[in-house]
Amino acid sequence: MPIVRLIDGINEIVGRILSVVALIFAGIIIYDVFMRYVFGQPTRWAFDVTKQLYGFYFIMLGGYALRHQAHVRVDLLTARLRPAIRRWVDLAGYVIFFFPFAWIFANRSWTFAMTSWRQGEVTYGAVALPVYPLKMAMFVAACLLLIQGVSEALKLVLNREEPRHVG
Repeated sequence: MPIVRLIDGINEIVGRILSVVALIFAGIIIYDVFMRYVFGQPTRWAFDVTKQLYGFYFIMLGGYALRHQAHVRVDLLTARLRPAIRRWVDLAGYVIFFFPFAWIFANRSWTFAMTSWRQGEVTYGAVALPVYPLKMAMFVAACLLLIQGVSEALKLVLNREEPRHVG
């Protein structure tokens, strides 16, 4: 289905691009440790920057994780059901729990981000970094998660499973 491939493709691309962010914040941490212990000159900015990058990285990968079924699931009851019944139970879970949560997450994170933007919110600490980009990322992440939920629900309704990519 084209819409499923489009949504899955978007979250796949986002996930692969964000893998670079992990390398960046790992590099900053290594740099800071090197400066601190080899030269005795810790950076003032590294902790704040890596904390922001990790928050961005973590929140943005929700849709990618759902695409690859990497979220924690408790399948104690559904594991014993026939596949057709399990699909309908999973679909009911999306309708009853997932979509309302994802909608509230998107709605509240938009409000949260806009308030931060209007206030020009910055971190307090050694370096004053803007907070609104991270809060805007929460909204984008909520949207990516929501559309990936649509893709997963469509797969359940159509009884189709997209091939899972490893690596």
